[in-house]
Amino acid sequence: MLILPKAVYDQLRQHGEAAYPRECCGILLGGADRTAAVAIPAQNASNHPWNHYEVAPLDLIRAERKAREAGLQIIGFYHSHPDHPAYWSVTDLAEAHWIGCSYVITAIDKGTAAATQSFRLSGVTEEDKRFEAEEVRIKI
Repeated sequence: MLILPKAVYDQLRQHGEAAYPRECCGILLGGADRTAAVAIPAQNASNHPWNHYEVAPLDLIRAERKAREAGLQIIGFYHSHPDHPAYWSVTDLAEAHWIGCSYVITAIDKGTAAATQSFRLSGVTEEDKRFEAEEVRIKI
């Protein structure tokens, strides 16, 4: 289960709305209890941001540094799907490499955040990795 404080949940959904019609992306920092303490917006470095995301490498490095300084870790990533369901794509799976992390997807329907779902990347190797649906609990 992934726990998102309401402020973090609202932030990643608003980021998706602001980026529409492009995909947004970001990084979730938290602790071993799988509670996201911080959502860090990242630049979408993809050449095709209307249907693909790529976290800018410098943003990932900055997030890792921030996590280390705060005694946190990267527990997941988030991105939006403009006018598509909040469900992972074949490309999302192929480009996911952080086994054990959550991948949160928010559907943005005509500019408005709709469903938000999370999938945890499971497996041991690249060959057997898979997404498993994960409960998202909003902490008020």
